[in-house]
Amino acid sequence: MTRLFRGAFIVWVVLRYGLDELVLSSFQRPGIRLLTRIVSIGRNLDAPRGERLRQALERLGPIFVKFGQVLSTRRDLLPPDIADELARLQDRVPPFPSEVAVASIERAFGKPLTEVFSHFEQVPVASASIAQVHFATLRDGRHGGREVAVKVLRPNMVTVIDKDLSLMRMMAGWVERLSADGKRLKPREVVGEFDKYLHEELDLLREASNAAQLRRNMQGLDLVLIPEMLWDYCHTEVMVMERMYGLPINRVDELRKLGVDIPKLARDGVTLFFTQVFRDGFFHADMHPGNIQVSTAPATFGRYISLDFGIVGTLTEFDKEYLAQNFTAFFRRDYKRVAELHIESGWVPSSTRVDELESAIRAVCEPYFDRPLKEISLGLVLMRLFQTSRRFQVEIQPQLVLLQKTLLNIEGLGRELDPELDLWNTAKPFLEKWMIEQVGPQKLLQQLKAEAPQYAKLLPALPRLINDYLQHKPHELRRELDSLLVEQRRTNRLLQAILYGALGFLLGLIVMQVLVRVRLW
Repeated sequence: MTRLFRGAFIVWVVLRYGLDELVLSSFQRPGIRLLTRIVSIGRNLDAPRGERLRQALERLGPIFVKFGQVLSTRRDLLPPDIADELARLQDRVPPFPSEVAVASIERAFGKPLTEVFSHFEQVPVASASIAQVHFATLRDGRHGGREVAVKVLRPNMVTVIDKDLSLMRMMAGWVERLSADGKRLKPREVVGEFDKYLHEELDLLREASNAAQLRRNMQGLDLVLIPEMLWDYCHTEVMVMERMYGLPINRVDELRKLGVDIPKLARDGVTLFFTQVFRDGFFHADMHPGNIQVSTAPATFGRYISLDFGIVGTLTEFDKEYLAQNFTAFFRRDYKRVAELHIESGWVPSSTRVDELESAIRAVCEPYFDRPLKEISLGLVLMRLFQTSRRFQVEIQPQLVLLQKTLLNIEGLGRELDPELDLWNTAKPFLEKWMIEQVGPQKLLQQLKAEAPQYAKLLPALPRLINDYLQHKPHELRRELDSLLVEQRRTNRLLQAILYGALGFLLGLIVMQVLVRVRLW
C-alpha cells in the first residue's frame, strides 16, 4: 500500500511539472505521441525542461535529489541543458529530531550519550539527504576533552532508499523499452550506478576509511586539512572525527576580509586536484562548495578543509598510462594518436574508422588552441569530448566520469575565486612532470625497484624451475628433443668413424715409415 501511495505521488509530481510531456516526446509510438499532446493541454510548460526536471526532483525528496546529482555527472548521456540544471541540485533537507540522533548514537556505542560526550550540541551544524552532523566534546579516554564532529545517518534510510530504488528500476525499464533514446541512455544501468553510490554512502566506516587514506596521501603537501578519524568511536551508522574550524569556500568576501590570499587559494585548489588524481590515483569526487571550507585557525590559516568522503574516485595504473598518453598527444595536437588510443583501449568498437574519430576529436579540441590560455576550460573540453563520443558508441568508464565531474567542480570553483585563473598554465608544469614520471626512465626504475623482491625470490629457484619444466616438457618438445638426440648420435657415430679412419691412416703411415727405416738400416 505504501508503495502504491508513493507511486501515485510520483505520478502527480510528473504531471505537475510537465515531465510526462518531456519523457513522452521521446517515444516513437503514435499513440504515445497523441497522448503527449493531450496531457499538455491547459498547462503552463514555458519553463525550460531542465529547470522543470530539477524542481520535480526537489519536490520528490532527498533520494531523488541525490539521484539528480549523480545523474548530472553522466554528461556523456545527457543533453547539456539538462546536465547543467541538474548540477545545481543541492541537499536542502530539514534536520531530523535530535532525540533520534541521540538514540542512534547510544545504540551504536551501547551506552548513554553522557558517558561518551561531556558536551553534545542538540542542534545539528549541517543536514543533508543521508546524514547530519553535530558538534560535541569527548568525555574520557585518550581523547578526553577533544572537540569532535559527530556524523549520524538518517534513521531507516535503507528501507526508504530500497523502496524508491525499486520504483526507479521500474520506471527505467519502461523508458528503456518505449523510448527512442532508451537503449543509448541506459536508464537501468544509471539506476544501478546510483544504487551503488547510495549504499556505499550508507556505510560510515567506509567513508572514514576513505578519509584516512586521503589524509595519509596529503601529508606533507601543506595545502589541505582532512579531519582525523577517531576509530574508537566509528561505526557503520555513526562516525566521530576531529572538529575543523573554517568558513565555506563560497563565502569569498568574508575570506578576503580575513586576509586569505584568494588567487593563491585558487591555484592551490588546482594543484590539490591534480596531485590527488595523477600522483595518487585516489581523489575526493564530491568537491562542491558544501564540502570544501577554508581554515581560519591560526596554525593552518588559509588552507583547504575537505569534508564528506562518501564518494571517492580511483584510477588504476592503466588509467594513468592512458591519460598520460592522451595528454601528451593532446598537447601535441596529435588527434590521430588520441583516436588510436580510444580504439586500442577498447572503449570504441574496433570497427571504428580512425580518420572519422580523429576528425571529430579535432573539431572539438582545435578551436581552443587559438584562444588565450586563461579562456580555455579543460573541463569543458572533456565534457564536449564525452558528448562527441556518443556518435562512436564510446563506453565512458565510471572512474573517468567521476574525474570529469570533479574537474568541472574544481575548475568552476577556481574561476569563482579568481576569474583570471589560468588553469592550463597552473596545471601544465605538474602535468609535464607527471607525464615524464609515467613514461620516462624514472618510471622504469621505479617499476624495477617495485619488482625487485619478486626477482630476488625467483632467481634462486630458477634452476629448479627450469629442471621441472624440462622434466614435464610438452610432448612436442619431447619429440623434438628425441629427434635431436637421434641426429646427435648419428653425427657422433659419423665423427667417430672419421676420427678412427684418420687415426688408422696415421698409424699406417707411421708403420710404413718404420719398416722403410728398418730395411735401410
